[in-house]
Amino acid sequence: MSLVLYWHPMSSATPIACALAELGLPHERVKIDITRGEQRRPEYLALNPNGKVPTMTVDGAPMFEALAMELWLGERHGVARGLWPEAGTPAQLQAFSWCTWAYVTYGAQLVRLQAARDLGTPHDAHGSAASAALDQLLAVLDARLATQPWMLGDAYSLVDLSVGSVIGYSAYLDAPVSRHRHVQAWLARVQARPAMQIET
Repeated sequence: MSLVLYWHPMSSATPIACALAELGLPHERVKIDITRGEQRRPEYLALNPNGKVPTMTVDGAPMFEALAMELWLGERHGVARGLWPEAGTPAQLQAFSWCTWAYVTYGAQLVRLQAARDLGTPHDAHGSAASAALDQLLAVLDARLATQPWMLGDAYSLVDLSVGSVIGYSAYLDAPVSRHRHVQAWLARVQARPAMQIET
């Protein structure tokens, strides 16, 4: 199987690069310089019509959206390596749920916070509302991590990488992660994984 990751450093492609490293999957990386508009070139748009990174090709067939890639990598390669739950199990349902929660439910509020930050108004009504919404969602995550060390229980999985990547980025944007001690401790463990140290 041939895997090619189209990426840019410090972007939403980073979790995919980390997942590939965690799984130990051989792959090729092609850097797309988004600062120079390479993501809008016709040959790249043929792979990803959104003109964004990441894109990953599997034997030449393209897929886009980081969440889709993470779920595919988990399902296709993670089960055999003990990094993803088996199909048809309650844990698989939780894996799908929490990864989607991070990218969609939490991500929607994170976009609001980033927009306020980009406008230079992180503490206005919109920024404050986004921060409060993130705080409520972090409380949900904290309650789960208060009863178990990892997202699915006693063992680390790609769900931790997926959710942790989003939460870690939100901490960079000053989301109130530090108010939630279980989340903060878990995030530190996720970020200490060797696969998270690769140059991306």
